[in-house]
Amino acid sequence: MRNLFAFLAGGLFGAGLYLSGMTDTSKVQGWLDIFGDWDPTLAFVMGGAIIPMAVAWAFTTGRRPLLGGSFPERPEPRIGRNLVLGSTLFGMGWGLAGLCPGPVVASLSYGGGRNLVFLAAMLAGMAATPVLRRYLDRTVPAQ
Repeated sequence: MRNLFAFLAGGLFGAGLYLSGMTDTSKVQGWLDIFGDWDPTLAFVMGGAIIPMAVAWAFTTGRRPLLGGSFPERPEPRIGRNLVLGSTLFGMGWGLAGLCPGPVVASLSYGGGRNLVFLAAMLAGMAATPVLRRYLDRTVPAQ
């Protein structure tokens, strides 16, 4: 039952990404081009994700998921090395390719080879991040 709900939720999420234009690389890059031909429509997509998530966090306090397990803890509201490193890698991929992890998976069925290349680069970046983090921990003192 849990896998069925995960499949349905993933399908709904992928359909939402497609319908909102998040899988259209030119639309995403238009959103990021604030000094050129800026396309503000993805602000509604982001607001449509942030607002319900804020409400969901409020309702999960003291509750348990219907299908078992537990809700994740709220993230620390602190800027640290992990946040900066992750944000930098995410932003580089998003800005250069116009895709991020959710939309690239959602677009695999129709996106062609370019999306597969991005997926491979994303997985390589995910594998390289712990190595880069260990290097930074050794060479750059934490603040």
